[in-house]
Amino acid sequence: MHHIMVYITAGSMDEARMIGRELVSGRFAACANIYPMNSIYWWDDELVEDDEVVLIVKTTGERFEELKEKVSSLHSYDLPCIISWEITGEKNYLQWISDETGKL
Repeated sequence: MHHIMVYITAGSMDEARMIGRELVSGRFAACANIYPMNSIYWWDDELVEDDEVVLIVKTTGERFEELKEKVSSLHSYDLPCIISWEITGEKNYLQWISDETGKL
């Protein structure tokens, strides 16, 4: 089993908390960390600067497709940022991620 972190942006703290709660309560993720941030990006050929909120979610690679679908169904953006990268780390912590996302 491999473990991943998923980076998700949201338009508000309320939306980020709602998504985080849904992901953790539904066992799509073991944990969601939430941070306010400022983003600069291109959208519809316009340079945009916005306040956004980041979720960093810990889960397994096996849960990623379901997690991505869940986030997309809840998200207010037309094209939400949902990207992941593989992680390694302390084996007991990684086991905790596996245990929490495996309880269905």
